[in-house]
Amino acid sequence: MVLDFTFLISSTSLKKWYEIGKSLLEQEKELFNLWYQYRNHQLTRSELEQVVEPIKTKILSQLREAAQLNIGENEKTPLAKTVRTCRNLLKLEPALWLFITEKGVEPTNNAAERAIRPAVIWRRTSFGSDSAAGSLFVSRLLTVVSSLKLQERNIFDFLVESVAATRSGESPPSLLPR
Repeated sequence: MVLDFTFLISSTSLKKWYEIGKSLLEQEKELFNLWYQYRNHQLTRSELEQVVEPIKTKILSQLREAAQLNIGENEKTPLAKTVRTCRNLLKLEPALWLFITEKGVEPTNNAAERAIRPAVIWRRTSFGSDSAAGSLFVSRLLTVVSSLKLQERNIFDFLVESVAATRSGESPPSLLPR
């Protein structure tokens, strides 16, 4: 659920927005304190669900309040963007809280960002690909590499097996976990 509620504080100089943003930042901080307690086995999942409920209620209330503000004629102002952000967050509301009820779901997207980091670095250092075929090759190879790393399998061995299987007309090895 990690959201950077600082956008509310910095998006406008209106006192109401500042108060909402500051309160949301406080709720977010408390939410993460509770998450860390759960992760460190100081709270059970059911205890986490119970203690997060008032925080969840307050966050949703404040987002609803912000989303109901009239953005007026000019939809390109920072205020309008902030109102749209709050409205969009409310549309995704059930997904914001999955980390509380679903085991294995983290409140941040750090794991996803770490997974795509090699691809981002490759793109920045190589300037991408000049053809659709090259882009397709790179995307497939990066998928293979990241999948094998997550499974702690040897990338070179997999590639050797794949080439050997292709040359002998056999089925290639599977990327699925063993």
